[in-house]
Amino acid sequence: MTTALLADGRAALVRRGRALEYFTVGYNVAEGLTSLLAAWLAGSIALLGFGIDSVIEVSAGLILIWRLRADADVLRRERVEQRARKLIGTSLLLLSAYITYDAARSLFGREAPRESLIGIVVAALSVVVMPFLARAKRKVAAEIGSGALKAEAVQTYLCAYVSAILLAGLVLNATLQWWWADPAAALVMVPIIAREGLEALRGEECSCGH
Repeated sequence: MTTALLADGRAALVRRGRALEYFTVGYNVAEGLTSLLAAWLAGSIALLGFGIDSVIEVSAGLILIWRLRADADVLRRERVEQRARKLIGTSLLLLSAYITYDAARSLFGREAPRESLIGIVVAALSVVVMPFLARAKRKVAAEIGSGALKAEAVQTYLCAYVSAILLAGLVLNATLQWWWADPAAALVMVPIIAREGLEALRGEECSCGH
């Protein structure tokens, strides 16, 4: 009876985890499409990078849905867990590489984007939504012992940080014409993102958000 109750409790947590990932995928699809449209309208490299970041978030969410669907099979769960964690770690490293390239190109090219009210609204919304979503994922990850879900929760936290950086850059560009603020701040995030990617690949505990 106790074993059955534990299994039922785990199944409920896994369903909650899947629901969070479905929301993540849906939200990031909308966020990504809106950001790419805003980037095209404003000529903003930062918004373009943010849109691509959303695409990576969608990929990570789909990876976790795959992982959580395999949870009922104990033997398969571990294999999928390891693969999912490595894929998430790889996506974080790819994200850090792209941000480095994108920010450096923007700085050296001295590309000043036009004002983007749409971009400001999207970034502000993500600053509010993503931390709540990441904390919910971390809680489920801790309950079911999933390093892959924990790593993906870190990626969601990082999305919130990148959103805040984007928001600051867009606002400073719109109000003070400080075109360099966003790419400079984005470069500060690169070591953090790369570290979390390496920790996910090694299977270590992610420290972001503690």
